[in-house]
Amino acid sequence: MKLIHRFLFVATTLVCISLFADGITLNHGKGRIDVKIDGKLFTSYHYDGVPKPALYPVRWIDGTGMTRRFPMEKALPGESNDHAHHRSVFWGHRHVKGGKNDGIHDFWGENSNSGKQVSTEVKCGEDGAIHSANKWVSKAGETIATDSRVIRFSSSKTARIMDYTMTIHASQGDIVLMDDKDAGMGFRVPDTMCVTPHGTAKIKAEGYMLNSEGVTGAGCWGKRAKWVDYSGLVEGNILGVAMFDHPDNPRHPTSWHARSYGLCAANIFGKRHFEKLADKNAGNYSLKKGQSMTFKYRLYWHSGKGEAKKIEAQYRQWVAAKGK
Repeated sequence: MKLIHRFLFVATTLVCISLFADGITLNHGKGRIDVKIDGKLFTSYHYDGVPKPALYPVRWIDGTGMTRRFPMEKALPGESNDHAHHRSVFWGHRHVKGGKNDGIHDFWGENSNSGKQVSTEVKCGEDGAIHSANKWVSKAGETIATDSRVIRFSSSKTARIMDYTMTIHASQGDIVLMDDKDAGMGFRVPDTMCVTPHGTAKIKAEGYMLNSEGVTGAGCWGKRAKWVDYSGLVEGNILGVAMFDHPDNPRHPTSWHARSYGLCAANIFGKRHFEKLADKNAGNYSLKKGQSMTFKYRLYWHSGKGEAKKIEAQYRQWVAAKGK
């Protein structure tokens, strides 16, 4: 990607507009970075005023919203308002052990006992990516760990693509990412795309799930797979999104916290839940102080119902390109 135009200063506010040769623009505004493709908003990376960074909205080529409105915006009549922590596209973990008293901290939920993922640096890179650093701050205000994220964007006439690299650093001390079904890289689709909408939604839906092993519908929950595709009806059209788990990721292929009501999360940690094991620590992943672990994912938005051969071809193409 060639950087055409880099910074724009308006009065005393840094707007930072980065325009790339393939039509992707990164516009650094107040508390967010807007990502545009050919002048149209694709998504915004929100890092200020939210309990954890989130990408919202995510829009299809014609502007159709591809993730649920709530909680980033107020739900419209008939739309669901459950699980306020399912923020469009996000990363989280329910039980992280660490800190001075070796306590357990929640960086998935968003209640009075939860911690927060607090941004410490966000910039538009010359490589066409958003570069973000965050600290995981407990309810008591203690930093338990840190992370660094690189989010890249690309497109074609038939697809919108987001590559999300997440590196977790045990920067403050030893941590344990504990066994829990509520963890990992997740997204929440609109209610109309759901296989079975949540009870708070009073709306007609047509949705489908398919994983790389041929499992469909609600059966995708807890299964290990290279990818999961979630497609369905959105504003009168069938559209979909597939999330890819890279072979270099820990414990590949990942298990999936893939719910028929619209949540889909790649989660290597929830072994006791997904595999019905007696050992409550089966999915634990420990990092000693100074160690880190990296995950690479691709989210691939497409038209039509997910077709196994087409999604697999896209997955293999991504892997062959080394997941960049």
